[in-house]
Amino acid sequence: MALSGGVDSSVAAAELLRDGHEVVGITMRLWGGDSDTGCCSVADVDDARRVAQQLGIDHLVFNFTDDFDQHVVAPYVQAHAQGLTPNPCIECNRHLKFHRLSERADLLGFDAVATGHHARIVEHDGVRYVARGEDAAKDQSYVVHMLPQRELARTLFPIGHLTKARVRELAVGMGLRTAAKPDSQDVCFITHDGGRTAFLGSRIPFRTATVVDAIDGTPLGEVDALEMVTLGQRRGIGLPGGGPKRYVVDIDHAAAVVKVGDESLLLCDSLVVHDVVWAHQPASGAVLVQSSAHGNTHPADIASAADGPAAGAVVVSWEQPQRRVAPGQSVVFYDPTDTYVLGGGIAG
Repeated sequence: MALSGGVDSSVAAAELLRDGHEVVGITMRLWGGDSDTGCCSVADVDDARRVAQQLGIDHLVFNFTDDFDQHVVAPYVQAHAQGLTPNPCIECNRHLKFHRLSERADLLGFDAVATGHHARIVEHDGVRYVARGEDAAKDQSYVVHMLPQRELARTLFPIGHLTKARVRELAVGMGLRTAAKPDSQDVCFITHDGGRTAFLGSRIPFRTATVVDAIDGTPLGEVDALEMVTLGQRRGIGLPGGGPKRYVVDIDHAAAVVKVGDESLLLCDSLVVHDVVWAHQPASGAVLVQSSAHGNTHPADIASAADGPAAGAVVVSWEQPQRRVAPGQSVVFYDPTDTYVLGGGIAG
């Protein structure tokens, strides 16, 4: 059981015990630097250890800091340098919390791996899929969409059938020290004090960029750090207040130019998604598409791109125009009933 030191994984471990499993708590030490916002602080490891003591289970700590830096932190920094908007928590799930942890579980002879994600696993015609959790407001199927069949066959989500309110009720009833602990909302290696600007500024050079009107190219201002600008951004782009709302509608990274304009300029009819992974086999036709962790899904048709620069990717054709998705963000495909994940990839 992956114990993060939060209430969800604490109750998940208790649910496994209730169901009769032999449970060992595992905490992954991922980030070796300063942390005050996520699931990697010293306090979180201590909370996980104490919860394991309360539940009467063994607790181990695995040091995966090198893997975390290689697969999460370094790509996060590189993505910003290239003008992309990455999802580090998804990459952490992909490479560490499932793949790397499963490798270690195999070495130690465990039968299954469990986490405290608000998601479920369902089966259709012998094929397993990640499905939405019971609590729509806390559903995390989006961030675990990448699990292949081999992982789904031995993964458990013990609280996927519970609402968050019920999770806290159970934690209170058992007297768990994490019962009232707030949820982690931020990237664990970005501190509150410094934020993204300090973290990235110490690792990559920032470039200034000219802000121009998207329609006529009129210069409007300047930003100090092009690498901090993302599609759809409205604040922090060096424009005076009081005028019409302007959004970042395009970024020319090579020319160091940020184009701004009316929100309507963000609308598009299609989207190219690359690096797609499927739960079972490639899907096509009508699906529902989600492009942020807690965003809404939108109906679309998907088809494989047969040729050109997008060959091998998936082309999403929206039923109704949608806001452009920032390159680098994860795009997840759900079945037409909005119940389970068919696959997902990265916006191009």
